[in-house]
Amino acid sequence: MGRMRLLSEAGGSTAEGFCLVKNVQVRTNIKGSIYLDFVLADCGGEVAAKLWDYDPALHGKEYEPEQVIKVRGSITLWKESEQLKIERIRLATEEDAVDMSLLVPCAPYSSEEMYAELFETTEAFKDDDLRRLTQYILKTNKALLLRAPAAVKMHHATRGGLLHHTLSVLKAAKAICPLYEGLDEELVFAGAILHDIAKLSEMDISELGLAAGYTAKGRLIGHIGLGINMIGSVSELLDISDALCMLMQHMVLSHHSVAEYGSPKPPMFPEAELVAQLDMLDSRLYEMFDALEAVPQGGFSERVYALEDRHIFNHGRAKANLEEQ
Repeated sequence: MGRMRLLSEAGGSTAEGFCLVKNVQVRTNIKGSIYLDFVLADCGGEVAAKLWDYDPALHGKEYEPEQVIKVRGSITLWKESEQLKIERIRLATEEDAVDMSLLVPCAPYSSEEMYAELFETTEAFKDDDLRRLTQYILKTNKALLLRAPAAVKMHHATRGGLLHHTLSVLKAAKAICPLYEGLDEELVFAGAILHDIAKLSEMDISELGLAAGYTAKGRLIGHIGLGINMIGSVSELLDISDALCMLMQHMVLSHHSVAEYGSPKPPMFPEAELVAQLDMLDSRLYEMFDALEAVPQGGFSERVYALEDRHIFNHGRAKANLEEQ
């Protein structure tokens, strides 16, 4: 995500307005004083925030993830990152009539339209088993899929982010497949659609489309293991061939490429390799573009944890080319 809307619209070093509590913890500093450690968010992005010298009688007793609050505070820098020092805070009320569309970070496209494009792709599958498998999983998970993010904190951590990432991988696959005659396009497309589907049960996803953390299954098994189980159980239910089930399970199993990233097996056929590479490509490009949103031409971003702590450079050429057209 980019810079938080609350900060972007601030008049100077003081920010005031409504936002969501994404995370909050009660902590004690070295002097023994209690403070609240927040992650606050709106449609533009998120920011770490601190409420020092926390007094429940003064500041309110209970703050929890997904609450809408009104804050006023000073914008400061901590280790090269913006932070909000909260001076005033309260829960939002019905009288505030807060516009929620300004608070929840969303994918840039309609979730219904993205879902429809995925489903339309499966309609063209000539392989009946592959079509039935992918369509059943899409249909039975539609409600959650329409709002789910792709991550808690990393790439596409927005409402509809999982669909956005999945569709981006699928579109890239459609562009690349014609270059390689030996590929089974339908297998690639199905792998692109289902590679991250079990993130739906890996994360604790709210009605707002945010993920406050991971479920017990997510922590103990992870979306790769859960995805393999999902494909296996649906294949058994629909009497999908064992051979196809195995191929689809391998594509999910191997889409992080190496054990260090969570895949116990590397991709072992071309379609699996392509899905793994496109998954990595989309996630890394998303992180780069996200980091560059607040960077002026000729400048460097802050360090990006997901990209080995690299600073990303804004060369400005893409914007210049668009302006010339």
